[in-house]
Amino acid sequence: MYRRSMFNRFTKWSAHATGHPVAFCLAFLVIVAWAATGPMFGYSETWQLVINTGTTIVTFLMVFLIQSAQNRDSAAVQLKLDELIRSVEGAQNALLDLEELDERDLEKMRSDFESLAEAARRNSRQ
Repeated sequence: MYRRSMFNRFTKWSAHATGHPVAFCLAFLVIVAWAATGPMFGYSETWQLVINTGTTIVTFLMVFLIQSAQNRDSAAVQLKLDELIRSVEGAQNALLDLEELDERDLEKMRSDFESLAEAARRNSRQ
């Protein structure tokens, strides 16, 4: 039904793969192997540079992959919440696009809802 881009498929796959315990174990083994080769290379600057460069590259790429996956998941959750708000009778449709409001407007709405919650608590105590 929906067409997914190659990048989206890749980010979804890589987020799943790198979040797996096997990925952690492989990364751990790489660190252990690197540390074990330290004496063989005399703990040289090149030996240190290998792990520093490798981890920097992996971290740099993972930031973008994780952000892409998080953006997609967040958008899907927003759409699901919007559909729930839209379909519930009596719900405030003005809440449908809250993520588009600026901080001041969000704070005002949060304050309004806190007041409603406090009033409801007072009524339930009585």
